Amino acid sequence: MKQKLILIAGSPCVGKSAVGDRLLESYDNCAFFDGDWAWCIHPFSVKDPRLRRGDKIMSFALSTHLDSGFDYVIFPSVVIIGAEIRRRILEDIVTEREFITIPFTLKCSEETLQKRYEKRGGTGKVDLQWLKAEPLPGDFAIDTDGKSIDQVAAEMRGIIDGI
Repeated sequence: MKQKLILIAGSPCVGKSAVGDRLLESYDNCAFFDGDWAWCIHPFSVKDPRLRRGDKIMSFALSTHLDSGFDYVIFPSVVIIGAEIRRRILEDIVTEREFITIPFTLKCSEETLQKRYEKRGGTGKVDLQWLKAEPLPGDFAIDTDGKSIDQVAAEMRGIIDGI
């Protein structure tokens, strides 16, 4: 079996990390790296040129997990919504192991996103710019409205296991 690099893109508060955690628990020989950790700066601006180094950190972490022989590597991150950023991160993965990439984009309604944002302690109106981004070609788009974390993870697992 080829290793599987599972990408989980989507807006902040859509459930990427929570679903990634559930997938991690459901697979043996699995690793998890939250790409948002590499972009965690304050104040945040996607235009900050120093974030390109964060992209390199993501590529390095993913390379390390793949080289370590994990069957599944789960990579949730808001930044992989962008085609160019995703391309750079994936191109910079250095490994001699064969792997396939399985990309997902999680979506939900504006109302659901606002509720999740407030549940996490956010105040005011949630930023909808990321939610409005269309899934990249080839992504499996999953609507998370009205679904539990376990239901979304099970839906994703069905797709992953079928590949």
